[in-house]
Amino acid sequence: MVTSGGLARWRVPLGWLLGLGALYVARPTQGYLLAGVVLALLGEALRLWASGCLEKNRRLATHGPYAWTRNPLYLGSLLVGFGFCLATGRPVLVAVLAVLFLAVYLPVMRGEAARLAEAFPGDYAEYAAVVPLFLPRPPARAQSGSGLSGFCWSRVRANREHWTVLGLLLVVSILGGKLWLGN
Repeated sequence: MVTSGGLARWRVPLGWLLGLGALYVARPTQGYLLAGVVLALLGEALRLWASGCLEKNRRLATHGPYAWTRNPLYLGSLLVGFGFCLATGRPVLVAVLAVLFLAVYLPVMRGEAARLAEAFPGDYAEYAAVVPLFLPRPPARAQSGSGLSGFCWSRVRANREHWTVLGLLLVVSILGGKLWLGN
C-alpha cells in the first residue's frame, strides 16, 4: 500500500502525470478559463513573493508572506492547481486536487516543520507558535529574529520560480488553444 509519505516522494512526477491527464480531458469554456487563469495568477503571485523572501537553508523566512503562513509556496501552488483545474472546464478536478493535496502535502509540511525546528532551534518554535502551518491569518505582530531580509528578485531566480511561471504560461497556452480550436 502507498502511504502519504510514499506519495510525497512522488509528488512531482505524480503532479506531471495528473496535469497531463487533466489537459487531455480538458474542455475549457471562456468563463472557466478566465476564472481559472485569474486564480492561477494569484497563486503564482504568492509564489513569486514567497520565493523572493526565501533563502533556503540559510535563514528562517518569517517576513512577507511567511508572516501569514509558514507555507506560502504550497498555498500558492494549491491556488495555481485549483486555477488550472477550474480552467480545464472540469470543476470536479478541483475536488480531486484538494484530496490529493491533503494526502501528499500535509505530511510534507509536517516533515519540513520538524526539519526547520532542528535547523533553527528556538527561532522556529517562536515562529511556529504565532504563524499557522498552512491557512493564512494576518500576523499578530512583526516577526523578530533571523528572517528580516526583504524581497529580492535574485532569490526568485535562485529558487527557480521562473520554471513555474513558464509552466503556467504553457498550460494557459494549451488550454487557450483547446478553447480556440473547439476543444
